[in-house]
Amino acid sequence: MNRTERAGIPDIEALVQMRMAYLREDSGYEEKDHNDPIRTALPEYFLHHLNRDLFCYVIREADEIVSCAFLLVQEKPMSPSFPNGKTGTLLNVYTKPAYRKRGYARQIMQRLTADAEKMELCTLELKSTEDGYPLYCSAGFAEDHSYRLMKWKNRHVTGD
Repeated sequence: MNRTERAGIPDIEALVQMRMAYLREDSGYEEKDHNDPIRTALPEYFLHHLNRDLFCYVIREADEIVSCAFLLVQEKPMSPSFPNGKTGTLLNVYTKPAYRKRGYARQIMQRLTADAEKMELCTLELKSTEDGYPLYCSAGFAEDHSYRLMKWKNRHVTGD
C-alpha cells in the first residue's frame, strides 16, 4: 500500500494541478486561459499557508501525486462545541480518475484524522458530495443539523 504523507513546498505545482482538477470536477470550473486568476494565485497561497495552517495529505505513485486532501486549521474563540478553539475544515478530497477505487481517499482520511487528534482539533467539518458521503461516514463524520449553512457573497468579488 502506498504511504500517505504531507506535501511540501516542492509539491506546490502538483497541488495546484490537483486543486484545478478538483474544481473542474466538483463545480464545472473552466479555466479562462493561460493566466487564469485562480491558477495564478494558488502557488502564492500554498507558499504562505502550506504546513502552517493548511496541511495537504497526498499519496504518490511513481513520484506523481494521485490522491490528496487538504486540512485547513483554524483557531476560533472557544465555545462548548470547541473548548480549545481549534477546528479544522476538510477540503479538496480528490483522486485522479485512473487511480480511484484503490482505497486512497480512505487511507488519507485515516492519516488526516489521526493527525487532527494529535493537533487537538475539537472538530473537523466538510461539505460532502453524494459520492463522498459513505467514505466520510465510515471515517467517523456525522451530519450536523444544529445550524443551517448560509452564505453571504460579495458580488464585487464573486461576480454574482
